[in-house]
Amino acid sequence: MITLKNVVLRRGAKVILDSASVTLNPGEKIGLVGRNGAGKSSLFAMLNGTLHEDGGEFYIPQQWRMSQVAQDMPETEQSATSYVVEGDVVLVAAQAEVEASEASGDGDRMAHAYMELYDAGAHDAQARAQALILGLGFKVSELDNPVNSFSGGWRMRLQLARALMCPSDLLLLDEPTNHLDLDALVWLEAWLQRYQGTMLVISHDREFLDAVTDVTVHIERSKLTRYGGNYSKFEDLRAEQMALQQGAYSKQQDKIAHLQKFIARFKAKASKAKQAQSRVKALDRMEKIAPLLAEADFTFEFKEPANLPNPMLSMQNVYFGYPPPADAPEGTPPTVIVQNVSKSVLAGQRIGILGANGQGKSTVVKTIARALAPIQGEMTEGKGLNIGYFAQQELDVLRPADNPLEHMIRLVKEVTAAGKMGNQPTREQDLRSFLGNFNFGGDMVKQAVGSMSGGEKARLVLCMIVWQRPNLLLLDEPTNHLDLATREALSMALNEFEGTVMLVSHDRALLRAVCDEFWMVSRGGVAPFDGDLDDYQRYLLDEAKRQREEAKKSTSSAAAPATATATSASATKPIAGNVNSTGAKAGSDAKKSSGKKDDAQRRQQQSDVTKPLRKELEKIDSRLQSLNTERDSLQTALTTITAPAEIAQAGKRLKAIDNEIGTLEERWLELTEQIETATV
Repeated sequence: MITLKNVVLRRGAKVILDSASVTLNPGEKIGLVGRNGAGKSSLFAMLNGTLHEDGGEFYIPQQWRMSQVAQDMPETEQSATSYVVEGDVVLVAAQAEVEASEASGDGDRMAHAYMELYDAGAHDAQARAQALILGLGFKVSELDNPVNSFSGGWRMRLQLARALMCPSDLLLLDEPTNHLDLDALVWLEAWLQRYQGTMLVISHDREFLDAVTDVTVHIERSKLTRYGGNYSKFEDLRAEQMALQQGAYSKQQDKIAHLQKFIARFKAKASKAKQAQSRVKALDRMEKIAPLLAEADFTFEFKEPANLPNPMLSMQNVYFGYPPPADAPEGTPPTVIVQNVSKSVLAGQRIGILGANGQGKSTVVKTIARALAPIQGEMTEGKGLNIGYFAQQELDVLRPADNPLEHMIRLVKEVTAAGKMGNQPTREQDLRSFLGNFNFGGDMVKQAVGSMSGGEKARLVLCMIVWQRPNLLLLDEPTNHLDLATREALSMALNEFEGTVMLVSHDRALLRAVCDEFWMVSRGGVAPFDGDLDDYQRYLLDEAKRQREEAKKSTSSAAAPATATATSASATKPIAGNVNSTGAKAGSDAKKSSGKKDDAQRRQQQSDVTKPLRKELEKIDSRLQSLNTERDSLQTALTTITAPAEIAQAGKRLKAIDNEIGTLEERWLELTEQIETATV
């Protein structure tokens, strides 16, 4: 188990933990919660050895294997699959030992090395890695793409896949859902529920915490408090504890007041001096109960829109997508993602936009927000439409060198130039006060945005949107960097908002609280989704399962190509047919007869080219079938063989078989391509 006893932990001059104690048992799944800056990530750093305790006792079993998500951005030309496979450090070590043992020529060492390689799961490592990659939202066609070809968010998903790939007794996850869509999040929940080790997770997604944790540890005022149960249970228990503390504090304050009153009244009287002195000692001995200092609440509201056009906008046969790249050849068509959408957005609607990863949710939102032009169709906006748009990449749009006040001043100039000013406050003091409503007070008004946390940047973006008094809110993953308190504030503000909301989010608590209808973006279209979010989660899990099965089929077809392909191809080989001499029309039509003769000659030429290729293909099919059978037998035998020499020999043979299978599969693909080319 993991134990902390009176631990003191400092980070610079700041005390993160002060005489903190907690015990975490093997197999528990713990949610680590607390305000931003409370020290959650610092506690993780102590667990992984990056930081060391400054006092107290800290124990973690030395034999435990630890896995966590690397925070650096990967830079490599490796394929996504190979990169994730290398996350299995046990497998990598076993492969290195096999190579070293072969170089040494030591039979006993080779035998042990091959057994370790087998135990490490080398035979299905690629399949396990690809299941993780697909579960986290990648497409089958992207499995072999270079890591560097993906954007930053997708590369961080690969880092998460590597952490899950690594065998571990302790798994540390710091905000694992930040770069995930709802479909990948649902898959991750299911995976973590099956995880057998001890897990600590930091997250600001309450439904995610409820789904994957059974213990909650709360960091508050440099102390650790353990609660049995998930996040919702923690909230209930803490509310009870706070009520008890407040009651005990009030009762103690009454007692203190009574004692002080007695002391003040009788301390000068000789007859009562002894009693007064005993009251003074009782007051000194009393262990003071701290007053309830509730964490500062953060709230904000959207001002009433200046007007509410109805409908907000209307779409007629609209096609959504991307124009061809600037360097594309002339005539290159645009890329269409979603097509033929005819819908209206009405005043007061609260629409949740659902859809599996890559189906086009963000493309639809970007087009409505005017960030993209429709490929085709007509989009009509209501008079006075004022859009407030929070994009997934909105934080990147902020200027790192500018401070919040400079951002607001620039926004005033842009809105004024566009002729969209309403009754917003524009004086510098008014802007400072407005920023203060979003916790940008004092020196923070002049702090460079580049030095702020992701949550602070997200609050600044929300502040800028609220100031514009929009009547249509388009929110694309607005909660990625928000803590639980700010998410709650956003949910309350959206429920009070009198305009229209269109929301894309993986935060199911926010979707449940805000949206009363859902649109499903799927298979190139947009349609109403009649179920609830539980129905949608089941749909996503089924969709993920279908994608994994497709990946398995494609892998197995490459590993053992079906002989049916060659057989069916040879079955279609041209066969000379009998000529019906009694067919008057055929006999009289010389031109058609000549054409048939040309076709026959062409077919014969194709046959001459493809015949040797097909023969070689059949031999490869036969050899692959034999090798696969032998490989299965050897893998089974390795579980029972005990003699080191036999194990080493079997391991060598397995390696040779795998190499030959790889060579034959490449040749098989070359031959099928040549046959297809010859028969076109």
